Amino acid sequence: MATDDTPTDLDARTESTALSETECEALHEVELGLEWTQRAQGSLLEFHHATGHGMDHLYRAEELLRDAGHDDLADAIRADLLPHGVVDEDRWSYDVLENFQETLLSEVRSLERHVRREVADGERHVRERRQEREWKRRAEKR
Repeated sequence: MATDDTPTDLDARTESTALSETECEALHEVELGLEWTQRAQGSLLEFHHATGHGMDHLYRAEELLRDAGHDDLADAIRADLLPHGVVDEDRWSYDVLENFQETLLSEVRSLERHVRREVADGERHVRERRQEREWKRRAEKR
């Protein structure tokens, strides 16, 4: 799917020869920075889901302990663990995830788009396209 800064005509997606190797490398590093930041979001999603599953098991344990007559242990889960946040007593895993998405991830995405527009007229994966063209040229010479 094309975005407002991505060329839609695949034939027109040939990167300008005016792009220096240093510009190409810098653009690639920014793109990698975004990709790794997106991977970090995936890790935070995994953390959020794992924490939620852990809390679900503790919730079930509370019920079972209470049914078994261990009200003091069930009360400890209910009062001390289930309402507790993951960073401090108030911030839960979804708070951490949302904050990351709304700050760092959003800012890195914005920077990547800005650099891409300024350096490569919005073209994505310039370095990879260069490599693809070179490998296709090499294959044709066989």
